[in-house]
Amino acid sequence: MVQQYITKALFKIMELKEPNPLNIFKSRRLQLPSAFLDFTEVYFTYNLEDAVVQWIEKNCKGRYYVGKGLSTSSDTTEVCLKVGFEQPKETSYFIMACPLLKYK
Repeated sequence: MVQQYITKALFKIMELKEPNPLNIFKSRRLQLPSAFLDFTEVYFTYNLEDAVVQWIEKNCKGRYYVGKGLSTSSDTTEVCLKVGFEQPKETSYFIMACPLLKYK
């Protein structure tokens, strides 16, 4: 069991040019939203969460949070996907470069 975990971790590290310590210790994705994260809301009509997580794992380096939340405007309340990053520059990069956000 332990050997399988180590083997998987080594193959994942070999895929990267520079190993990220947060990946090795599995501490990149936060389980709860924190006050220090920079959030954006993504509106979706189908299950987009897994695809967003995969894109973030591949293209970003810092810690992040992805989870469902409520978005309220003046007259409506909608369920949305809350995506938060520790570094604001990663939030900007996510909004501009993620191809999953370009289609409605």
